[in-house]
Amino acid sequence: MASNKITDWVDPKDKTGEFKRGASAFRSFISNKPGAEFPPEKDRYHLYISYACPWAHRTLIVRKLKGLEDIIGFTSVHWHMLEKGWRFATSDEKLPGENVTPDPLHKDYTHLRNIYFQVDPDYQGRFTVPTLYDKKAGKIVSNESSEIIRMFYREFDDLLPDKYKNVDLFPEDLRKSIDEMNDWVYNDINNGVYKSGFATTEEAYLKNVRTLFKSLDRAEAHLASNANPYVFGDRLTEADVRLYTTIVRFDAVYVQHFKTNLRDIRSGYPALHNWLRNLYWNNAAFGDTTDFEHIKNHYTKSHRQINPLSITPLGPDPDILPLDKEVPSAEAVRK
Repeated sequence: MASNKITDWVDPKDKTGEFKRGASAFRSFISNKPGAEFPPEKDRYHLYISYACPWAHRTLIVRKLKGLEDIIGFTSVHWHMLEKGWRFATSDEKLPGENVTPDPLHKDYTHLRNIYFQVDPDYQGRFTVPTLYDKKAGKIVSNESSEIIRMFYREFDDLLPDKYKNVDLFPEDLRKSIDEMNDWVYNDINNGVYKSGFATTEEAYLKNVRTLFKSLDRAEAHLASNANPYVFGDRLTEADVRLYTTIVRFDAVYVQHFKTNLRDIRSGYPALHNWLRNLYWNNAAFGDTTDFEHIKNHYTKSHRQINPLSITPLGPDPDILPLDKEVPSAEAVRK
């Protein structure tokens, strides 16, 4: 944890100005092996997410792709996150998105932090989403998104019909390629937007934003030569999920809020733009779990060290372009 204050994304005493993401604190695993502490069972686990958060968004997409909606319930927190961390919506608040409600499991809990302190009264870390909670044991299984999505790939298959059992987001023959891509996409793009936006020195910002765009160029080149229509050809994989949740937020938030404005996706990266829109418009697991009101309000009204007046920019308009439309400059080139 960078400092004792949740909203200090960079420790004020750190003269480098670098954002350093802390490791997730809960790293257990749901397993279908005999004797596992956390076996796969219907309605035993509850997923706490935020529609705003790209890490939580991964788990919501995979939950839908694998047909786990009737097996693992979920609740979304409110988009507003201040000194006490993520809070739950109150019963009189009407926000877009499914299951944006008070905590259905703990009627007196107002914030996600209440669950963390219930599990560990001495907890010292951040209160993050996603949080996968075991209702039977009263424990947090995991708050690491990369591991939660891999639990969802196979551990519940015995409870699923063949339609979903056969969905393989981490196929054996692509695992090495996916893991290699995950490494630079995570460090330079997924986390790169945060390292750029939370930087508190010019040097830290410039270093990280240049790395970010170098890797966006790399992703563009890969998609231009390999995608048909997914990152690895005609098979939807984990690589698509992990890249999507950053790219779909890029034009809507990161360009202005995190100052990642060398280029935007819609006018600067045609292959990424087409890949993104195909997922958003043609696959409900991606489109239906993307909520731009949560996304834009969270970043611009929660990060007060970046945007102290909490004014949310109106654009871009639209948040994502239809499949058959381009920005005027790109349209002119295409003609």
